[in-house]
Amino acid sequence: MRSYAAQRAALAIVQLAVLSVLVFVLTALLPGDAADMRFTETLTPEQVVRLREQLGLDQPALERFMHWFGNVLTGDLGTSLISGGPVLEIVKASVGATLVLTVATLIVVVPLAVALGILMGTRENGRLDRIITSITLALSAIPDFVIAVVLVALFSLKLGWLPATWVGGSLLASPVLLVLPVAVLLGRTVCLLSRQVRAGTINALHAEYVVQARRLGVPRRRLLLRHVLPNAAVPGVQELARTGDTLLGGVLVVEAIFAIPGFATALVDGVETRDVPVVQGLTLVLAVVALLINLGADLVCNRLVPRTELLR
Repeated sequence: MRSYAAQRAALAIVQLAVLSVLVFVLTALLPGDAADMRFTETLTPEQVVRLREQLGLDQPALERFMHWFGNVLTGDLGTSLISGGPVLEIVKASVGATLVLTVATLIVVVPLAVALGILMGTRENGRLDRIITSITLALSAIPDFVIAVVLVALFSLKLGWLPATWVGGSLLASPVLLVLPVAVLLGRTVCLLSRQVRAGTINALHAEYVVQARRLGVPRRRLLLRHVLPNAAVPGVQELARTGDTLLGGVLVVEAIFAIPGFATALVDGVETRDVPVVQGLTLVLAVVALLINLGADLVCNRLVPRTELLR
C-alpha cells in the first residue's frame, strides 16, 4: 500500500509540473499582456513600456516561468500583476464559495446515487430499474447549462420561488441560493455514479459467495449491507473520483451561470486581464484538489479490494 501510494504521489507531482508548463504556454499565447489589458486607456505608450518593465513582463518567458516555479516550491504562488497582492490571498478569497457549493453537492449526490444504484441493482431488468435507468441516461446527455436555463426559467422567472443568480451575502447564511446550483450539478453526477453502483451491485449479487450465502438463508438486509455493498462500493468510489473531476468542471460552469463569486469568477478575471500568476495559481490549486481526489479514491479501492494492487 505504501509503495503504491508513493508511486501515485510521484506521478501526481510530474502531472502538476507538466500542467504548470502547459498553462503558462497557453496564457503566453494569448494576445497582449497585463499592461496592455489594464492600463492602455490611462497611460501613454512610454509609460506602458516602463510599467511592463516594472512587472517583469519584458523578461524572457522561460525566465519568468522558472522564477514563478521556484517560488511555488517554497509555497509562494506569486503576486498578482493587476492588484499587486499575493495570489494566495485571491485563492483564499474565492475558495469559500466554491468549497461550499462542492461540499453541498457531494452531501446530496453520494447517498442519493448509492440508494438509486442499489435500488436498480437489486431489481435488475425490472420495471423500476428500466424507468430509473432511462431517466438517468436521458439526464446524463443534457449539458449543465441547458439544465440551468430550464430550472431558472421555471423556478425563478415563472414561479418566482428561487433567486436566479447570487444576490450577495454568504451561501451558508442563505441556503436558498444553493438550491438551483446544486440541482444543476446533481443531474449528471447522480446519473453517472448511480449507474456504476448499479453495475457493482449486480456483479456482487451474482458472485458465488453471495449465491451460497443466499442458499444458507442469510437475511437479505444483512446480505446487502455486509457482503454486497462493500463490493459494489469499489466501482462507485472509482466513479466518484471521475465524478469529482466532472463536478469541479461543473462547479466552475455553474458559478459563471449563477454569478457566484468563486474560483470561476477569479479565473475568468485572471484570463481577461492576462494576470498570468493568478491563472497559474488558481489552476494549480484546482489540479492539486483533483489529483488528491483521484489518489484518495484509488487508495480506498485498494483498501477495499487489496487484490487490485497485485494487478497493477
